[in-house]
Amino acid sequence: MSNSTYYVPDQSKWPILASIALGLMAYGAAMTFNAMTADRESTGPFVLGGGFLILFYVIFGWFGQQIEEEAQGLHNAQLDGSYRQGMLWFIFSEVMFFAAFFGALFYVRVLSVPWIGGEGAKGVTNMLWDGFEATWPLLVTPDMKQFPGAKGVIDPWHLPLLNTALLITSSVTVTFAHHALKDNKRKALEFWMALTIILAAVFLYFQATEYHEAYAELGLTLESGIYGATFFMLTGFHGFHVLLGTVMLFTMLIRCFDGHFTPGNHFAFEAVCWYWHFVDVVWVGLFLFVYIL
Repeated sequence: MSNSTYYVPDQSKWPILASIALGLMAYGAAMTFNAMTADRESTGPFVLGGGFLILFYVIFGWFGQQIEEEAQGLHNAQLDGSYRQGMLWFIFSEVMFFAAFFGALFYVRVLSVPWIGGEGAKGVTNMLWDGFEATWPLLVTPDMKQFPGAKGVIDPWHLPLLNTALLITSSVTVTFAHHALKDNKRKALEFWMALTIILAAVFLYFQATEYHEAYAELGLTLESGIYGATFFMLTGFHGFHVLLGTVMLFTMLIRCFDGHFTPGNHFAFEAVCWYWHFVDVVWVGLFLFVYIL
């Protein structure tokens, strides 16, 4: 294939399967949350789980196909430019995704809670919630029997601080790995990548430990009021992104072992590094605005 020829792939099943997976995930999540609110049984978790399974099948199948095409020499500079634009737009969409949740947190803390507490021209003290006190984090609910509030919040200077150090360190190690690849130092590349994956796995373990502490000891759950809801939506989605990023890093490590990348041709590796740095930046924002402030 000429380097001036744009590669046009054959018709593929992956886009339609990805759409089905995302639709099942959205529908299953809605069913699950509605059932939790109504305290009844639901098939939502099975639908949600099926969506996840199809999505992971699509991810491994689609990316595997791209790897095979690259190994066959079907990719060129023009396609590489398209990949870079696509990855940048993907990260931009992720920025907007988290911006929506940070915006919800801002609205609740800066506007809604003070208004209900009587501040400003829109203050409605005791009209919506008798005896309400505008404090944050909000650990009480209007109906403490049905939706008991949390007993406390996660100590930011314990596991969250440790997780912050882990992710920042992993951002440094993946940068070392990238520079090792550019310098064609294969052993250093494999070492730094493996260390990055270990740091990511330890982060996920501590995050799971923190969630257990929140549910079992503090009563901090999705049903413990607006603080619990915003806390788990932000940290939960971030944790899911870390999990996906860890899978990406592991895939890159396997490809490094197989010698797939060269100093001048390694955008797949570079794209994962971009994604990982984005995940790290989001966590710093979470640590500041969810845990500390």
